[in-house]
Amino acid sequence: MPTGYTWSRIGQRAVVGREDTRGRRVNVLGALVCGTAADLVWQRTEGKIDAGMLLDFVCKRLAGLPGGARVLDLAADGTGTPMPLWCRSKPCTVVLDNASAHVAKAFKGRRDQLARIGVELFYLPPRSPELNDIERVWRSAKYEDYPQRAHTSTDALGAAVDQALTRQRDRIRQSAENLTEAA
Repeated sequence: MPTGYTWSRIGQRAVVGREDTRGRRVNVLGALVCGTAADLVWQRTEGKIDAGMLLDFVCKRLAGLPGGARVLDLAADGTGTPMPLWCRSKPCTVVLDNASAHVAKAFKGRRDQLARIGVELFYLPPRSPELNDIERVWRSAKYEDYPQRAHTSTDALGAAVDQALTRQRDRIRQSAENLTEAA
């Protein structure tokens, strides 16, 4: 992350070198799994997160659909409407904000297919991050568990992101275990 401030001696101008950060961005697609087996699931990418990537993440990582989003199109009922080949044993609700990938036609258009395999989509009201529990996880990971702010390569940046999110996941799992034991 870029330095937002600096210090210098009185009368001297502070000069902060700036590196070109193109091609060195790491995006993270993640989900906070709630319930007795609370968990943090994420997937990082160096490219842009689009509707196809989100759909595959929901199908593979959250719904547990073998083969991911590709399986949704494999079978048809004769009317052209894709039918699921598989269904979750327990229903799954995915809470989404209004990020561009979440509201894209390529993702929202699969809502019926996802419902047939046991995955419901629930959209939060616009501009309401306080309702999205994972926002607290992102904030904590970013400001508490991500100690070094400068990295020389995308691989080092990705490793630091994974390390911060692993710490968050461990805290979430430990908290769930403590609640289960207390109950």
